[in-house]
Amino acid sequence: MSGLRRREFITLLVGAGAWPLAARAQQAGVPVIGFLGPGSAQSAAYRVTPFRQGLSEAGLVDGQNFRIEYRWADSHYDRLPALATELVHRQVAVIATSGTPAALAAKTATKTIPIVFETAADPVKIGLVASLNRPGGNITGVTQASEEVAPKRLELLHELLPKAGALALLVNPTTPELAETQKRQVLSAAQALGIDLHVLNASTEQDFGRVFAKLTELGAGGLVIGGSAFFTSHVKQSPR
Repeated sequence: MSGLRRREFITLLVGAGAWPLAARAQQAGVPVIGFLGPGSAQSAAYRVTPFRQGLSEAGLVDGQNFRIEYRWADSHYDRLPALATELVHRQVAVIATSGTPAALAAKTATKTIPIVFETAADPVKIGLVASLNRPGGNITGVTQASEEVAPKRLELLHELLPKAGALALLVNPTTPELAETQKRQVLSAAQALGIDLHVLNASTEQDFGRVFAKLTELGAGGLVIGGSAFFTSHVKQSPR
């Protein structure tokens, strides 16, 4: 996550850890932060590293004044509810989640343990919070607003490839709340631009080969990748 968003996320997390419940929701010794992710530890390294760095900058050092327990779904989103329940039974002080499915699973698992989420969706529309100004309950977080950005990505791609008569949008059908909103908004933008838009689905690594083969078959000039924790977990980081 970006520096600004990382600071926002860490500030929320540290603040959540100070909620009254946290004093009761920790095991003997140092408090425990639960981290719930939809991917794997390896694929989420680009998120976990700045997450830990941000905690360190806030004076929280893993193994000294707190500990982190991770739960990874390895892209099997159906595992998230059970993993969230494990963290609840572990009585962690706060649960940090990455992506919409993890946030929804954590919210279902507990109404008392503080939850801090990071999502690409509109948290109000998908039922995570009551409103942006007053989230309510035990949950708060930050959003990338990717569903609003997706149509802008299409417009930018059209500017870069003005002669492309067909473009494509890639969505993850296992996150229907986000995927349906993105499809509706991007299809509307494509119609306004006079672009033939093809919607493709991917929810496993094996789907990527089929997607790119389909792009060639359709003659699509470019691809807009929708917001999904599954997609970002497969981003290859460039060496610095």
